[in-house]
Amino acid sequence: MATYTITLNERTNSGKALMAYLQALGVIIQKVTPKTPKTARKTRIYDPETGRYLKDSVVKSIEEAHEDMKHGRLKSYDSVDDMFQDLGINV
Repeated sequence: MATYTITLNERTNSGKALMAYLQALGVIIQKVTPKTPKTARKTRIYDPETGRYLKDSVVKSIEEAHEDMKHGRLKSYDSVDDMFQDLGINV
């Protein structure tokens, strides 16, 4: 008995037909996930104002700010005066 690995595109008609045929034969089918983890995929953010993609350092800063928002590590103020007072800035 031998083991074979076949990669199929299940979205096409021929891929669907081959899957149905193999299942009718009773062949053991295992779906395999891609080897690259989702974290390895690079996300690029386009800035339409400049016509360029954001640098990795800017994307990292945005992601850190988003994490801070999710975990409630942000303060909000009703006015700038309240913020200055909280920070100890005398105007």
